[in-house]
Amino acid sequence: MPDPLHPRRAAPPAGSARPEDDPAARAREICLRLLTGAPRTRAQLEQALRRRDVDDTVAAAVLDRLTEAGLIDDAAFAGAWVDSRHAGRGLGRRALAAELRRRGVAEDTVRDAVDDLTPDREEATARALVRRRLQATRRLDTEVRTRRLLGMLARKGYPPGLCYRLVREELEAEGADIDLPDPELD
Repeated sequence: MPDPLHPRRAAPPAGSARPEDDPAARAREICLRLLTGAPRTRAQLEQALRRRDVDDTVAAAVLDRLTEAGLIDDAAFAGAWVDSRHAGRGLGRRALAAELRRRGVAEDTVRDAVDDLTPDREEATARALVRRRLQATRRLDTEVRTRRLLGMLARKGYPPGLCYRLVREELEAEGADIDLPDPELD
């Protein structure tokens, strides 16, 4: 017999609980559907369950079970997030940490994930960003280029000292005469 609410689905077998009748099954279904689309943090899943009016104790039990099963792992999420966003968008440690915090990752997990990004790797990525942007701004005045490069690196979460040093070095390598202060000495 077809399900009247969902004509394409068959009705559940007699005696089986429907997810709408079992809060834990409903919460599990919501979480699994979200996890199928993309990795999520525990906090993101908690928020999704809260928005769908799932009782907090039921939500906690389901999330604990999914954590035990390895389907929720904030440390793995944070590590993958740092690798992906640093390589793909060129984000620095500060921006990556802020993004993880917004997703509800615990501070110690954020620190561990961001600490895996070595200063040398961060500098190499920032330098590549500067070089790429320098090529696109060749026709502009040195002052304008400097301002744009510093702004780009700052928005991507790089520390001021690194930003100023890299911009100075790359512009000087092009032969520009530039006098940038060192923000760490001010």
